[in-house]
Amino acid sequence: MKGKVAFVSLGCKVNQYETNAMSQEFIKSGYEVVEFSDVADIYIVNTCTVTNIADRKSRQMLRRVKEINPEAVLVATGCYAQVGKEELEKIDDIDMIIGNNEKKDIVEIIENYCNEKNAIITDVMHKKEYVEFGTTTYTEKTRAVVKIQDGCDRFCSYCIIPYARGRVRSRKLENIVAEVEQIADNGIQEIVITGIHIASYGKDFNYEITLIDLLEELNKVKGLKRIRLGSIEPTIITDEFVSRLSKLEKICDHFHLSLQSGCNETLKRMNRRYTCDEFENGTKLLRKAFPKAALTTDVIVGFPGETDEEFSKTYDFLKRIAFYKMHIFKYSQRKGTKAAVMPNQVDGAIKEQRSKVLLELSDENEKMYNSEYVGKTVEVLFEEKDGEFYKGHTTNYIEVLAKGDNLENAICDVIVSESCDTHLIGSANI
Repeated sequence: MKGKVAFVSLGCKVNQYETNAMSQEFIKSGYEVVEFSDVADIYIVNTCTVTNIADRKSRQMLRRVKEINPEAVLVATGCYAQVGKEELEKIDDIDMIIGNNEKKDIVEIIENYCNEKNAIITDVMHKKEYVEFGTTTYTEKTRAVVKIQDGCDRFCSYCIIPYARGRVRSRKLENIVAEVEQIADNGIQEIVITGIHIASYGKDFNYEITLIDLLEELNKVKGLKRIRLGSIEPTIITDEFVSRLSKLEKICDHFHLSLQSGCNETLKRMNRRYTCDEFENGTKLLRKAFPKAALTTDVIVGFPGETDEEFSKTYDFLKRIAFYKMHIFKYSQRKGTKAAVMPNQVDGAIKEQRSKVLLELSDENEKMYNSEYVGKTVEVLFEEKDGEFYKGHTTNYIEVLAKGDNLENAICDVIVSESCDTHLIGSANI
């Protein structure tokens, strides 16, 4: 055994996938992967930079390591490491800063570490091909995250991620299918399709292939029971896409559509490239094809120039669409983005108040949606034991608790007896 290595993954499911891939590489090289709270020889923090809060959490996690083991090698990688190298270099405890492109070589890089603080970061903006980790099957849950692409070409005016991840690079279809086949062979029944902008899958290839083509191939994988989509761009929701998607029996009826604002004027300043009417039409197409679909979304409040009138338009739009859940973000200035220097920046107190209003609406929607399932039977994939209950999710991503024996990784029907705002409780019908 070469030593112990511990990971913490912050931010999105892409980071989660890459952390799993890095963990697998260390295991193959003879290391033992331990919990982050354990004493380890190497600590790797896979950072996030989507907001200022994410930056702060990344720095806090990095500073915590030396309290656990002052002699450990501390490595910062991920999106904050990619774009915030200068800030991270000010943290004395960090031994190495490694960019996103270098994650696949992290074992070799660390083994060549010479006790001198250094940074290995290449320019992702000029990367044209997907960085392949190989088949990644390492997972801590009964659900596996599968990365299908990297990068984003949208350049929303508030977003730093294209600078941290580069342009769109799609993964070869045959490599994705091979990974999913191996995941299914290992007994994992559900996968989550993830990437920085999965709606752009295939656009960089010199032959025609799109996200729906990939999903049709994955639907054929034997042993796989569920395919869950990560966040998708609203512009991909067309009649053809939904028609083909509805024919795939393994697709989960939970769709996360990134909205950001329910006001056309705000969307234009955000450079989101769709209107509220176009977004709403997409929700209607999905709900017609998937009657029990749960729709979730992201919303930014306090974007530069957002007036009370514009916020009211967003509130009315969100109330009309009636999302199952909404993730509410207070606008965060990101240095290097167009929005950071826009006039009419919104006061923090106003952002806080608007966030509170939308969170209350989200909670109301969730409670109402969940209450409609009392007395009904739902199909649940149980993931883990939580106290006296096993916990899992329906296809439309409602959390369900039930008592039983050996339910982990089992798919079974649950008769719902109680709705508890954020989850359902019921009896497993084995």
